[in-house]
Amino acid sequence: MSPTTQNNAFANAMHKFGYDGIQPSDIDETGKQIREEMAQTDPEKAAALSHTDLRLLAIRRQMESIRLLRSLDEVAKDWATAVSDLTPVVVENCKTFAKKEVSSSVVQAVYNAWEMERHHSAERHLYSEVIDVLKQIKEEHPNVIIGAVTDGKANPMLMTFTLAPYFDFCLSWEDDQAQRTQFFKELKSTGSDAELRWIYEAARDKYKELAETRGTLKKDRGATSASSIEEKLWIHVGDDLAYDVGGASACGAKTIHMELADKYGQTARLRFDNMNKLPAWSVTTKSELEKRKIMNLAAEQHVDARVSFMSRLPEAINDILEDSSADDDE
Repeated sequence: MSPTTQNNAFANAMHKFGYDGIQPSDIDETGKQIREEMAQTDPEKAAALSHTDLRLLAIRRQMESIRLLRSLDEVAKDWATAVSDLTPVVVENCKTFAKKEVSSSVVQAVYNAWEMERHHSAERHLYSEVIDVLKQIKEEHPNVIIGAVTDGKANPMLMTFTLAPYFDFCLSWEDDQAQRTQFFKELKSTGSDAELRWIYEAARDKYKELAETRGTLKKDRGATSASSIEEKLWIHVGDDLAYDVGGASACGAKTIHMELADKYGQTARLRFDNMNKLPAWSVTTKSELEKRKIMNLAAEQHVDARVSFMSRLPEAINDILEDSSADDDE
């Protein structure tokens, strides 16, 4: 999915609140700048900064910058002088005024517009096979519980016209900022030894909660408790070797690495192919990507299946289930 549409929503929302001259790409460029500046003084804080917090900071900085320019122009006009001739004291006072003039509620409103359009855009640009694939998985495994684990605010439960009917829950790294911060501290000090167990353990707990509820409902209808292999086995599907494969496998999951064919336009893996030419949407620093690359290599051994085409996902799931069932029979 291209970030263009949600960034257009950002620029339009800024215009609505009186902040003109904004380009759609400004939110990404300003986010990169903020993270890089923070990394100079506090690398751990920069790495642990959530996507939401980073975008809120980027929106605020854009607003403060526009307010500052207006304030400088007004003062210079009142004093019949050029902006470049204003004294440092006056400029600092204008900066203070600009910060006070930016409303947190307006910053949040602009972010909300960006996030809402992101979900709408995701629905419009959903891979054509996805719905059929999810339907097939549900039909072949009626007791399956499907959840999403994300490092941001992307949430299939909010995609009401497409994905929502097929997902049972969604967990975000941003739900537990303390654990997220601890992970990035470990990543800085130990590299590939940093673990993501906390988010996947939370996902497993959510699964157990939902499974127990379903089991209770079945018993209420007189059904016996199910104990087939597919109700016990956790299969994690993702496109990120370090976080999806490495993190989930550490908690006992079987893993499917979605390294999709070029026709899908998947850009996440391109960050590691050429770190000097990153996708426009990426705000991750090069030092973080270097550590992620090490984690990618360590995670390779934990890949149970690879899928290049969405339509092959049900087959990969069934293969893992058959292999697990055969191992149990031995």
